[in-house]
Amino acid sequence: MSSPWTVTHKPSDISGIKGQETALAELRKYIETYKLQKKKSVLLHGPSGCGKTLAASLLAKQYALELIELNASDERNASSIEAVLGPALKQRSLFFKGKIILIDEVDGLSGRDDRGGLGAVAKLAEDSIFPVIMTCQDPYDDKLSSIRSKALMIPFTTPDHKIITEILKEICAKEGVPAEESALRTIARRCGGDIRSAITDTQTISQIHKRITEKETAGLEERWRTESVINALIKVFKNSDPQIALTAFDNVNEDLDGCIRWIDENLPKEYTDPSDLERAYEALSMSDVFKGRIMRWQYWRFLVYVNALATAGVAAAKTKRSPGFVQYSQDQRGLRIWRNNMKYQKRKGIAQKIAEGTHCSKRRAILDTVPYLATMMAKRPDWAQSIAEEYHLDPEEVEWLKRTSQDSSVK
Repeated sequence: MSSPWTVTHKPSDISGIKGQETALAELRKYIETYKLQKKKSVLLHGPSGCGKTLAASLLAKQYALELIELNASDERNASSIEAVLGPALKQRSLFFKGKIILIDEVDGLSGRDDRGGLGAVAKLAEDSIFPVIMTCQDPYDDKLSSIRSKALMIPFTTPDHKIITEILKEICAKEGVPAEESALRTIARRCGGDIRSAITDTQTISQIHKRITEKETAGLEERWRTESVINALIKVFKNSDPQIALTAFDNVNEDLDGCIRWIDENLPKEYTDPSDLERAYEALSMSDVFKGRIMRWQYWRFLVYVNALATAGVAAAKTKRSPGFVQYSQDQRGLRIWRNNMKYQKRKGIAQKIAEGTHCSKRRAILDTVPYLATMMAKRPDWAQSIAEEYHLDPEEVEWLKRTSQDSSVK
């Protein structure tokens, strides 16, 4: 069985990592000036397969430093991490060389078996006499707060599909595998920026069919159909090519309305330029106009315009791609609806009791009496008990009235 191409074609020096020039320059400067740095660790963050771990190992080789590597997913708690990392961070090399301590997949520390693990990493890294490089995909996970505050954060961006296509072409040429550039471009676009995944897919096709064409790439369609919404958002927000954005949600297990809500939720986080944001929301609002026409007149042929405006329209609205990492989150519409429903049910229950006590309709109690009693309880807490007894309100309902005394939704 042949070796994985991700191993045999791994870059031998730092110049082989494509598309991460800014991050590599910042990391190289950090290592060179480590003794002057206030922060004793660095957190490389970005999507899987973009070169974070490889960059650390190649820089260690370039500067003739000993590489001490720890995968955080293998060491699960504080005691095991201290046993492995403690000596490495505080003792000098046996061969009088410098060191780089690489803690890979630090976001893998989670769950009950990991108590104290992240805290131990943060504390040990703070006292290290050698550069500590940590990697993760999502640096804004709440559990990484102790590490994030003490580390220099360097973002690795999602590689452009053109860069990935060139890498695949070089590998196929070295392996002597006939490959259509259009097929390699399809693989590069579908991998969501994961270069390792793209190389593995290319090798898989070549081993089965001995060539790579558009026809052969169809065999990976089923795996691509499990593509996450996050990768689809990257295609819309991080690409300026409308053709790529147009197919972003084709293979996502989410309906178009759900995808548009994802875009709406994360658009202000990604587009920081007001003009870009205005154009993007104009495209998104136009897609909603066409959706309204579909609902009103049943003109389902307009559906293509809904998708085009929400994806390609939003992608084309920006003047330049945002280089930083953005933590995408699911739209909160469902949560807001649930909260409003809970608030409405609580209000209805209180209004029912007040209506029975004042001999009025529930609607009249909601409009007139509930806001009045809420203000009374907030302004005169000493009256709250007598009001509660009069209308048979339980303590939870009393607290709800106090909290919502200034809320216009109860008025």
